[in-house]
Amino acid sequence: MWAAAVQLNSTPDMEHNLTRARALIEEAAAKEAQIIALPEHFAYLGPEDKKPPSAQPLDGPIVSGFRDLAGKLGVFLVLGSFPEMVEGEDRPYNTSVLIGPQGDILAFYRKMHLFDVDLAQGPSYRESRVIRAGAELSVAPLPGTPFTAGLAICYDLRFPELFRALTAKGADLLFLPAAFTLTTGRDHWEVLVRARAIENQCYVIAPAQWGQHSPGRRSYGRSLIIDPWGPILAQAPDGEGVIYARLDHGRLKKLRRELPCFHHRRIL
Repeated sequence: MWAAAVQLNSTPDMEHNLTRARALIEEAAAKEAQIIALPEHFAYLGPEDKKPPSAQPLDGPIVSGFRDLAGKLGVFLVLGSFPEMVEGEDRPYNTSVLIGPQGDILAFYRKMHLFDVDLAQGPSYRESRVIRAGAELSVAPLPGTPFTAGLAICYDLRFPELFRALTAKGADLLFLPAAFTLTTGRDHWEVLVRARAIENQCYVIAPAQWGQHSPGRRSYGRSLIIDPWGPILAQAPDGEGVIYARLDHGRLKKLRRELPCFHHRRIL
């Protein structure tokens, strides 16, 4: 089956971002992609705020609109992330949503690891000031396919134990929507994404934000789709667009059988 990763340059103009996301999803579906994934903060990427215009509940208009689109196109759709408002909580979660071809929500994941850093050659970030951390793994089979998806978001990439836990629960297709900073992305993005694919013997689909979003906020881009053996199947250049790769579950099973590292693993 064919998968697509959408690379966006989201800005504080939410309507523009949503229009671009829909157009690129439709483009990918027209090219027969059956799985299409958007990056982190696809609907809005502007100044950090506890309640940006994209902050909505899981049953709000953003998710509902893309559920309708997934059902219309008959595709699996990963909404990279948006600020999910939950009644009684003072901050939203950074939430990714997996939608099925019937428009149903198959799974959602609330980002566990929050980006609180002081970069020597870049700005400081305090994601925890405006986002509440999640606490649960998210793994779900893709109905009608042999794949089982595991969900993660951006900074989670630096915590390999999360991905091993997803794989232990049956995941063999990992989604990693991101808005990786330009400073860290240049040196760390590709090597870490490939490492997560190799060590877990999984396909990894990593749609990314690219370019300048607002003053002081710039993303690296270079969206990736990685083979379970580690080769790059597709990589986005600078700019908005879509990359494609064919996922072969038979190949994945063969690699796991020939190099059975999960059976060799020791819990220390």
